[in-house]
Amino acid sequence: MKFLRIHLVLLFAFTNLYSQTTEKEALKKLSFIIGNWEGKSISYNDNNETKEVAVVENVQYIMDGNLISLDVKSPWIALHTIISYSTKDKKYYYYPFSKEGNKKGYEGRIEGDRFLVYFNASGRLTFTRTAKGEFHEYGEKLVDGKWKKYFEDILQPKASKK
Repeated sequence: MKFLRIHLVLLFAFTNLYSQTTEKEALKKLSFIIGNWEGKSISYNDNNETKEVAVVENVQYIMDGNLISLDVKSPWIALHTIISYSTKDKKYYYYPFSKEGNKKGYEGRIEGDRFLVYFNASGRLTFTRTAKGEFHEYGEKLVDGKWKKYFEDILQPKASKK
Protein backbone atom coordinates (compact mmCIF):
# COMPACT_ATOMS: atom_id res chain seq x y z
CA MET A 1 0.00 0.00 0.00
CA LYS A 2 2.84 2.40 0.88
CA PHE A 3 4.47 1.59 -2.46
CA LEU A 4 1.22 2.48 -4.27
CA ARG A 5 0.93 5.81 -2.41
CA ILE A 6 4.50 6.78 -3.30
CA HIS A 7 3.82 6.00 -6.96
CA LEU A 8 0.60 8.02 -6.94
CA VAL A 9 2.37 11.00 -5.35
CA LEU A 10 5.19 10.80 -7.92
CA LEU A 11 2.70 10.43 -10.77
CA PHE A 12 0.77 13.51 -9.59
CA ALA A 13 3.99 15.52 -9.19
CA PHE A 14 5.24 14.65 -12.68
CA THR A 15 1.83 15.26 -14.23
CA ASN A 16 1.70 18.71 -12.59
CA LEU A 17 5.27 19.47 -13.71
CA TYR A 18 4.45 18.36 -17.28
CA SER A 19 1.34 20.54 -17.28
CA GLN A 20 3.32 23.63 -16.27
CA THR A 21 6.01 22.95 -18.84
CA THR A 22 3.35 22.66 -21.53
CA GLU A 23 1.76 25.95 -20.41
CA LYS A 24 5.17 27.65 -20.50
CA GLU A 25 5.93 26.25 -23.94
CA ALA A 26 2.56 27.40 -25.27
CA LEU A 27 3.03 30.90 -23.83
CA LYS A 28 6.55 31.13 -25.27
CA LYS A 29 4.85 31.20 -28.68
CA LEU A 30 3.55 34.64 -27.64
CA SER A 31 7.03 35.97 -26.81
CA PHE A 32 6.70 38.48 -29.68
CA ILE A 33 4.38 40.61 -27.50
CA ILE A 34 6.62 40.60 -24.41
CA GLY A 35 8.20 43.96 -23.61
CA ASN A 36 7.60 47.54 -22.56
CA TRP A 37 5.98 49.36 -25.45
CA GLU A 38 4.87 52.88 -26.32
CA GLY A 39 3.37 54.53 -29.35
CA LYS A 40 0.06 55.63 -30.72
CA SER A 41 -3.45 54.28 -30.55
CA ILE A 42 -5.71 55.19 -33.44
CA SER A 43 -9.49 54.80 -33.37
CA TYR A 44 -11.63 54.67 -36.50
CA ASN A 45 -15.30 55.52 -36.72
CA ASP A 46 -17.91 54.68 -39.34
CA ASN A 47 -17.31 58.00 -41.14
CA ASN A 48 -13.62 57.13 -41.76
CA GLU A 49 -12.56 59.74 -39.20
CA THR A 50 -9.64 58.95 -36.93
CA LYS A 51 -8.51 60.01 -33.48
CA GLU A 52 -5.06 59.37 -32.06
CA VAL A 53 -3.61 59.26 -28.54
CA ALA A 54 -0.40 58.06 -26.89
CA VAL A 55 -0.49 54.58 -25.37
CA VAL A 56 1.86 52.52 -23.18
CA GLU A 57 1.72 48.72 -22.89
CA ASN A 58 3.78 46.60 -20.52
CA VAL A 59 3.67 42.90 -21.32
CA GLN A 60 5.51 40.34 -19.19
CA TYR A 61 5.58 36.74 -18.12
CA ILE A 62 4.40 36.18 -14.55
CA MET A 63 3.97 33.14 -12.30
CA ASP A 64 7.27 31.62 -13.47
CA GLY A 65 6.23 31.90 -17.14
CA ASN A 66 2.83 30.22 -16.71
CA LEU A 67 0.85 33.43 -17.38
CA ILE A 68 1.28 36.66 -19.33
CA SER A 69 0.30 40.02 -17.85
CA LEU A 70 -0.57 42.82 -20.27
CA ASP A 71 -1.14 46.35 -18.90
CA VAL A 72 -2.44 49.10 -21.20
CA LYS A 73 -2.66 52.77 -20.32
CA SER A 74 -3.85 55.66 -22.49
CA PRO A 75 -6.24 58.60 -22.07
CA TRP A 76 -8.96 56.28 -23.44
CA ILE A 77 -8.35 53.08 -21.52
CA ALA A 78 -6.67 51.48 -18.53
CA LEU A 79 -6.69 47.71 -18.87
CA HIS A 80 -5.01 44.83 -17.07
CA THR A 81 -5.17 41.53 -18.94
CA ILE A 82 -4.05 38.01 -18.09
CA ILE A 83 -3.34 35.52 -20.87
CA SER A 84 -3.21 31.86 -19.95
CA TYR A 85 -3.01 28.50 -21.67
CA SER A 86 -5.09 25.51 -20.58
CA THR A 87 -3.40 22.17 -21.09
CA LYS A 88 -6.77 20.48 -20.50
CA ASP A 89 -8.57 22.45 -23.25
CA LYS A 90 -5.43 23.04 -25.36
CA LYS A 91 -6.59 26.66 -25.71
CA TYR A 92 -5.41 30.16 -24.86
CA TYR A 93 -7.60 32.42 -22.72
CA TYR A 94 -7.63 36.22 -22.53
CA TYR A 95 -9.00 37.76 -19.30
CA PRO A 96 -9.36 41.58 -19.44
CA PHE A 97 -9.87 43.65 -16.28
CA SER A 98 -10.84 47.32 -16.17
CA LYS A 99 -11.99 49.56 -13.34
CA GLU A 100 -15.46 48.12 -13.97
CA GLY A 101 -14.13 44.60 -13.28
CA ASN A 102 -13.69 41.50 -15.40
CA LYS A 103 -16.11 40.71 -18.19
CA LYS A 104 -15.13 37.05 -18.79
CA GLY A 105 -12.45 34.95 -20.38
CA TYR A 106 -12.24 34.94 -24.16
CA GLU A 107 -10.73 32.24 -26.30
CA GLY A 108 -7.54 32.98 -28.21
CA ARG A 109 -5.56 31.10 -30.81
CA ILE A 110 -2.40 31.41 -32.83
CA GLU A 111 -2.82 31.64 -36.59
CA GLY A 112 0.48 31.94 -38.41
CA ASP A 113 2.37 34.84 -36.85
CA ARG A 114 -0.72 36.33 -35.19
CA PHE A 115 -2.48 35.82 -31.87
CA LEU A 116 -6.24 36.27 -32.26
CA VAL A 117 -8.77 36.73 -29.45
CA TYR A 118 -12.43 36.32 -30.33
CA PHE A 119 -15.03 38.17 -28.25
CA ASN A 120 -17.81 36.67 -30.37
CA ALA A 121 -18.40 35.73 -34.02
CA SER A 122 -18.19 39.38 -35.11
CA GLY A 123 -15.50 40.89 -32.87
CA ARG A 124 -11.84 40.09 -32.39
CA LEU A 125 -8.42 41.40 -31.35
CA THR A 126 -5.25 40.66 -33.28
CA PHE A 127 -1.70 40.81 -31.86
CA THR A 128 1.25 40.66 -34.25
CA ARG A 129 4.59 42.27 -35.12
CA THR A 130 5.20 44.51 -38.12
CA ALA A 131 8.06 44.02 -40.58
CA LYS A 132 9.84 46.82 -38.65
CA GLY A 133 9.52 44.87 -35.37
CA GLU A 134 6.76 47.04 -33.92
CA PHE A 135 4.09 45.56 -31.67
CA HIS A 136 0.83 45.84 -33.61
CA GLU A 137 -2.49 45.29 -31.85
CA TYR A 138 -5.83 45.99 -33.46
CA GLY A 139 -9.53 45.38 -32.94
CA GLU A 140 -11.91 44.46 -35.71
CA LYS A 141 -15.64 44.03 -36.22
CA LEU A 142 -17.17 41.84 -38.90
CA VAL A 143 -19.24 44.16 -41.13
CA ASP A 144 -20.96 42.82 -44.24
CA GLY A 145 -18.69 39.77 -44.28
CA LYS A 146 -15.44 41.79 -44.01
CA TRP A 147 -13.25 42.53 -41.00
CA LYS A 148 -13.09 46.28 -40.35
CA LYS A 149 -10.65 47.88 -37.88
CA TYR A 150 -12.11 50.03 -35.14
CA PHE A 151 -8.75 50.70 -33.43
CA GLU A 152 -5.08 49.89 -33.74
CA ASP A 153 -2.01 50.38 -31.60
CA ILE A 154 1.39 50.61 -33.27
CA LEU A 155 4.10 50.44 -30.62
CA GLN A 156 7.89 50.56 -30.38
CA PRO A 157 10.07 49.41 -27.49
CA LYS A 158 9.78 51.98 -24.71
CA ALA A 159 12.93 54.02 -24.20
CA SER A 160 14.58 53.04 -20.93
CA LYS A 161 15.31 55.73 -18.35
CA LYS A 162 18.97 55.96 -17.38
